[in-house]
Amino acid sequence: MRRLLCLLLLVLALPATAAGLLDTRPSSTLGSTNNSADFLPVREAFQLSLVDSTAQSIKLRFVATEGYYLYRHRFQFRADPAEVTLGTAQLPKGEQKHDEYFGDVEVYHGIIEVQLPRTDQRAFTLAVTYQGCADKGLCYPPETERLSIDGIGAPAPVQNWGWRELALFFLAGLGLTFTPCVLPMLPILSGVVLRGQVGGLRGFNLSLAYVLPMAACFALLGALMGLFGAQLNLQARLQSAWVLVPFATFFAVFALAMFGVFELKLPHAISSRLDRIAGRTEGGSLWGAAVLGVVSSLLVSPCVSAPLAGALLYISASGDALGGGLKLFMLGLGMGAPLLLVATGGAAWLPKSGPWLVYVKNAIGVLLLGLAIGLLSRVLPGQITLLLIGLLAGGVGLFMGALEFVYKPPRKRLGQLLGMFLLFYALACWFGAFSGQTDPLNPIGQSRAIAGNAPAQNTGAWQTINTPSELDRVLADAQSSGTPLLLDWYADWCISCKVIEHEVLNDAKVMERLQGYRLVRFDITASNAEQRALLDRYKLFGPPALMFFGKDGVERADVRVIGEINAKDFAERVAKANDRI
Repeated sequence: MRRLLCLLLLVLALPATAAGLLDTRPSSTLGSTNNSADFLPVREAFQLSLVDSTAQSIKLRFVATEGYYLYRHRFQFRADPAEVTLGTAQLPKGEQKHDEYFGDVEVYHGIIEVQLPRTDQRAFTLAVTYQGCADKGLCYPPETERLSIDGIGAPAPVQNWGWRELALFFLAGLGLTFTPCVLPMLPILSGVVLRGQVGGLRGFNLSLAYVLPMAACFALLGALMGLFGAQLNLQARLQSAWVLVPFATFFAVFALAMFGVFELKLPHAISSRLDRIAGRTEGGSLWGAAVLGVVSSLLVSPCVSAPLAGALLYISASGDALGGGLKLFMLGLGMGAPLLLVATGGAAWLPKSGPWLVYVKNAIGVLLLGLAIGLLSRVLPGQITLLLIGLLAGGVGLFMGALEFVYKPPRKRLGQLLGMFLLFYALACWFGAFSGQTDPLNPIGQSRAIAGNAPAQNTGAWQTINTPSELDRVLADAQSSGTPLLLDWYADWCISCKVIEHEVLNDAKVMERLQGYRLVRFDITASNAEQRALLDRYKLFGPPALMFFGKDGVERADVRVIGEINAKDFAERVAKANDRI
């Protein structure tokens, strides 16, 4: 009977034991027992090492100690001096982690290896910034380590292009053909180049003799702009507002040209001379077709000039002469592809001219404006960028007749429906911008999202500070007035801080027991040197942490909370603190 009773108790205990073993989520009650000794210093929790450095790449290794994890989106890699450029870091796919305040994020446990493409063979110092948290609920401030990278002999050529980019430039050239300035000219151009020799191998050779020199001239322009950009090192300088703002302005001007506000073309003195050369060139011969191709590449129409100028600016920023040449060559081939189709007798396959060409031209203008906003987003606050995106979406929506409530044929009604969607999206962007949101993919944000650094709960009761001098002054004022004080260590990048802010400090019982306290929140989001020194002063590794100071200004260390805690346990902690103040 005794054995049967023991077996029964074991069976009843197994589910609870299994649940404890299988549940790897941090307990919200851990904050009740945590202290600084329960957490490792940041460089022991996360160990960074340089594995290998070659002419092509730099290999780094992070080791996150068991019970700790790193955020994928918090990695940053910078070179010192800034003229040394680095490629985009190749990070492995992380583990999905969902948080109701930050949404879906990726995290890394264990060993993580990072490949960093190298575009410069000079010696430099690599600054690596990372951030992680403990499973128990403590978030470390962003940490930066510096590694010395040795130089590698002569610079190796770096490929900044691939077949996908070349295909996109070909499609862009093909799209430029279907503009109201170019498509109607195809029959005229084919007549000049082919002189009636349409179809067969002869027509294909003549059109190819026209298209290849035209594309070669574009390639030459692309290579020159790549070299020009390499000399100015625009890829590194593009992080500066002095470069980004003029570039964005250029793209906006090009967009206005696509909307027909003005024409962008060569000066009259140059264009007139090129016209005379083209006029004296006889078609129907391979040599004549080649000359016409070269001249045509310089006499591009207003519909092509603006996007072509934008492509040249883009290539100049890459600093890649070979890649720039190949991209512009593919752009030229795309523009010449319809002529090859006409020359081989396939003109019937081409769409007919019509009002739809104007929509193509306007769409290119919208893309140029979107590119300008994308450049400005690097130097403008996120809310301003969201306002500009909303302005662009609203303008397109109104252009598509979102508010024109008159009878329209079915095709235009579909366009109006899309315009109304864009207008609603624009309103959402504006609402989100004025609410402190910055994400264009989620402009309204979650109902519990926080605008800026301000806490969402009971903002009138909490005083937010972010410097040691302010903290010293607040503590002195509370001591002189005999007021107990609760100090909340907070950061925007701390998930557990959000949990405590919304689910613990807003709890009715907690708020009732905190009556009479001076509530102070120290915002350590910036994580600068002064704030880090303050963490060391109080023997903290990072937020969240909650500290109670009595009427005498002395901290009650035995009721300090480090890491995450639930509302019930914190209410008990406040009651315990009230007995000692």
